[in-house]
Amino acid sequence: MKLTHQRAVWLMVAVTLMWSIAGVVTRQLEAARSFEVTFWRSFFTALSLLLILPLWRGPAAVWRQLRRAPAALWWSGLCWSGMFTSFMLALTLTSVAGVLVISSLNPLFTALLARVFLRQRVARHTWLAIVLAGLGTVWMFGSQLEGGRWQGMALALFVPLTAAINWIVVQQAHAKGVDVDLVPSVLVGGVISALATLPLALPLQATTHDIGLLALLGLVQLAIPCTLLVVCARVLKAPELSLLAQLEILFGIVLVWLGAGEKPGVAVLQGGALVLLALLMNEWLVWKKKR
Repeated sequence: MKLTHQRAVWLMVAVTLMWSIAGVVTRQLEAARSFEVTFWRSFFTALSLLLILPLWRGPAAVWRQLRRAPAALWWSGLCWSGMFTSFMLALTLTSVAGVLVISSLNPLFTALLARVFLRQRVARHTWLAIVLAGLGTVWMFGSQLEGGRWQGMALALFVPLTAAINWIVVQQAHAKGVDVDLVPSVLVGGVISALATLPLALPLQATTHDIGLLALLGLVQLAIPCTLLVVCARVLKAPELSLLAQLEILFGIVLVWLGAGEKPGVAVLQGGALVLLALLMNEWLVWKKKR
């Protein structure tokens, strides 16, 4: 699938729009809660990729790739499972806006871990972005303490943390000459997440309506966009991908506001604006420097 730069940008916008439906769809559930929500979404993500990958690359190629997969791919899959699980659990405990903002901290977590494990230098503007984003996060946490919704915000922190660990794993593998294909690792992550959350989800209480919505999330919100992201990454540079990925926050907040009537609190908007400003500033400077 060959893309021009312009088409890759628009495809990435579509990817962020698909990612952003998680909050509004979750708010339409009737009976499924907590671990059951996570189980069904991860189950349908894995099932969707088990259908998409053989059609895309051929059944023999997919199974051969999994049989010969390096250890890094399985570690990457474990990181994906952590992202899947913590994101959905956080959505059931706190506001969609808060979860989306916290989840977007991935580039800054990655910069910190790269400094520790890969000895990569962190630019001054990235340190400034980390400080500003930290202040915004603390401000949002403070607003959630009274309502007891801070647990969801704390769980959401595992999303950028595991995403950053995933990046470190993949980079270390590449440094050793090992290529890690992220689409099969997403499949592995879905399987691990589903197996890990199933015992905690019992007894299953989801209605047919709930299962239909969670199947939609597994296919449209994860399997398809994660596959398209790999295609976009062949054309777009990492800073461009990071900048465009921030659209998920805007789309997600608007969709849950219009579709579920969940208006973000003032403190979440204020803290989120500070976090988003820090991220956009950092990614724009990185993009400008690379150009």
